[in-house]
Amino acid sequence: MSRYIANTAILAKAETTPGTDAVPTGAADACLVSNVSITPLDAQMVDRKLIQGFFGTSQQLLTTANVKFSYAVELAGSGTAGTAPQWGDMLLGCACAEASLTAPVRVEYTPVSTALKTLTHYWYDDGVLHKALGCMGNAKLSAKIGDVPRLSFDWIGLDGTASAASNPALTQTAWKVPPVMNKASVIDITLGCTYATGALTGGTAYNSTGLEIDFANKVNFTPFLSTESVDITDRDSSGSMELNLTAAQEVALLAMVKANTLTSIGFTIGTTAGNKFILYFPAVQLLKPTKKEVNGVRTCAYELKLTPLVGNDEFRIVCL
Repeated sequence: MSRYIANTAILAKAETTPGTDAVPTGAADACLVSNVSITPLDAQMVDRKLIQGFFGTSQQLLTTANVKFSYAVELAGSGTAGTAPQWGDMLLGCACAEASLTAPVRVEYTPVSTALKTLTHYWYDDGVLHKALGCMGNAKLSAKIGDVPRLSFDWIGLDGTASAASNPALTQTAWKVPPVMNKASVIDITLGCTYATGALTGGTAYNSTGLEIDFANKVNFTPFLSTESVDITDRDSSGSMELNLTAAQEVALLAMVKANTLTSIGFTIGTTAGNKFILYFPAVQLLKPTKKEVNGVRTCAYELKLTPLVGNDEFRIVCL
């Protein structure tokens, strides 16, 4: 009998000890995902290269291997301000810290360089369970007009073996419906703003098609003879945006690019408590201006370099 992609079930849970199975359950840790892909054995092979007295290939031997996989989740809140969203653990596995704050109640995610967290993933592929331990990953955020905002994750994990297993019962009610990217739900890209205690102030708002951000974590599987690990060793966070500018605005931003001037960027998605987000980047360099068009309307696109101010502050995701 055929097996079906739609019968995929993914569980994810933060580990207490890196590389030790956190035992996620369908009741507490089920993910609501799209765009799934898995390489269950990303193996390094060595060729024996034998001279056998005749033409023909030699056997290859598997040396080391890990698991690689990816999926996307919607940027939806928990439904309650101050309660972490279901994808919170996923950001922990991408070199982020989670902080619960008050006045107003909110949860904030910021990058870190130490005390990094790992995840256990169970990937049920319609009859086959793949376990990936010690997972670390990279995240990309897409928030574009006419779509729903999404976080896309690329993971590397230690091979926790595969086994025949039926899907568990899944509880996914904690995954809420996301806000949509339209005029009614978004406060557009604002340059030169300031963030403090759950609010953006100041700056100039620009008409745009939205924003894309790449954490750009450097994730590596490192095998030794006694240990294997997955590590995030650096990041080079970047992004892109496309703006609908006046002539004066385009000239001013072009001068900013030429002068290597840094600016802050703020972006607000959603209007309802428990499903509202502020994205804030305090020191962004605009690069490589490119002229684009949308339905014959002139737009200007920029690559973004997200730089830290004092360290571990180049981006902030605020859930309100």
